Amino acid sequence: MKYLDIIKAPIVTEKSSDLAAKGNVFVFSVDVKANKTEIKQAIEKIFKVKVLKVSTINVKPKKKRVGKYVGKTNRIKKAIVTLAEGNTIEIK
Repeated sequence: MKYLDIIKAPIVTEKSSDLAAKGNVFVFSVDVKANKTEIKQAIEKIFKVKVLKVSTINVKPKKKRVGKYVGKTNRIKKAIVTLAEGNTIEIK
């Protein structure tokens, strides 16, 4: 698996923005099959920063309905990445 395949996109919400401002913590949407070690290596290679800690959350799919059709949303995995002092990531 390549590094750019592991990290899909940053998650930009009010809560993730507060974490980034206060504690140098960033939230990313990552590949469902990726483990913490792969996520850490990918973040360090792509953004050239030092990662201290990686926490992951598996988000289960939700049931959605459009008219008579019933389906589910895609499952995702979130990675909460804590960076070392002095390191930062510019997310636009």
